[in-house]
Amino acid sequence: MPTPKPVRTAVFPVAGRGTRFLPATKAMPKEMLPIVDKPLIQYAVEEAIEAGVTRLVFITGSTKRSIEDHFDRDPELERALDSAGKQELLAIVKGILPAAVSCVYIRQGEPLGLGHAVLCARPAVGDEPFFVHLPDDLIRADKGCLAQMRDAYLRHGASVLAVEDVPRERTGSYGIVDTDGDSRLRKIVEKPAPERAPSTLAVVGRYLLTPAVFDTLQSTGRGAGGEIQLTDGIAALMAREAIYAFRFAGRRYDCGSKLGYIQAIIDFALDDPAIRAPLTQHIAGKC
Repeated sequence: MPTPKPVRTAVFPVAGRGTRFLPATKAMPKEMLPIVDKPLIQYAVEEAIEAGVTRLVFITGSTKRSIEDHFDRDPELERALDSAGKQELLAIVKGILPAAVSCVYIRQGEPLGLGHAVLCARPAVGDEPFFVHLPDDLIRADKGCLAQMRDAYLRHGASVLAVEDVPRERTGSYGIVDTDGDSRLRKIVEKPAPERAPSTLAVVGRYLLTPAVFDTLQSTGRGAGGEIQLTDGIAALMAREAIYAFRFAGRRYDCGSKLGYIQAIIDFALDDPAIRAPLTQHIAGKC
């Protein structure tokens, strides 16, 4: 097998409105919601950089300017922190984005689905494999999920989808896959009813795709919900090349839901030695 091309680009579809978190997301992107003191999108970017990414492509919509501001320099803030002697905070602000990493922002003019958002990234990605990372799915792991997927891609030389088992009654919320004994996809179905789901193995918020997916998405019509579904593009790609499911190591938090978001905040806060003891005491007093 020839050496696979390196994965240098990560695509972040962040054009959604985040209506489940209104009114908080009326003027603030859901990806900027903080887990303690760091926004979801920064966790996503850090995971991508750990996996070797040097180009970040954000597919944005209206009201998303604060994402661009977050990853831009703020000389006024840096001067204020420096003048106040707050060197630790200054280092944190300066270190949000390494100098070797570049950002590209592409506006998704019409909300036509995840597949369309990925297709919008084609000019920035070019003819290389790339990650698609949904920041709503926060995955906590000793080694980042994308880095794990990169290693699987290097073994297979093919596209890789992160998967985990979900309760059968929840298959209607996910793309569900069926695989052979080597974890190669045989089928992928978008949001099937429990009685029609080929398994309970769900695709969760992380994809490593070859550029051939752009051609399949280009010819994919509107599917579930009247949108261009990434799942349909991947299903068409299966006819051209192998795709593998990857069971990652780590804990996933569905931060697109209020419960998952609060669970993530609690678990990450309990790792902060400055607040662990009083937070534990507070939680115990509520139980």
